[in-house]
Amino acid sequence: MPARVLRHDPQYGMSTLFFADGELRVPMVDAPIDAGVSVTIEARDVSIALSRPMDVSITNRLPGRIEQILPLESPYVRVTFDLGATKLHALVTLESVERLALEPDLSAWAMIKSVAIGPGAVRPSELPRPRRWPASDSDGP
Repeated sequence: MPARVLRHDPQYGMSTLFFADGELRVPMVDAPIDAGVSVTIEARDVSIALSRPMDVSITNRLPGRIEQILPLESPYVRVTFDLGATKLHALVTLESVERLALEPDLSAWAMIKSVAIGPGAVRPSELPRPRRWPASDSDGP
């Protein structure tokens, strides 16, 4: 999916990327601020939580709705999240689906452990624009 580099945090060696449904924290990206990058999130790198995850080391946690649950070769199941404009897959076990009572239309959190960044082969027209804060009137009323 296309994403835009929002900022770099050298102290932590991390960058923040903006995509259609939010932000992702990733290891430092070798691209200037406002540049486009291609983001790939593998299903095996996505976990599921039913409530907002707070005390976890995984930084990228996104709310969504479960759209589909597709059984694969045992013991795996592919759970498709609808984040809004983005579809995201999680590869989990059938045991986890049953233990969490996952079903379509259930609200849940996708927790992303790893993100792959591709070269900047993203057209500027494909890049999402973060909403800017309105400018304040510096002259006052």
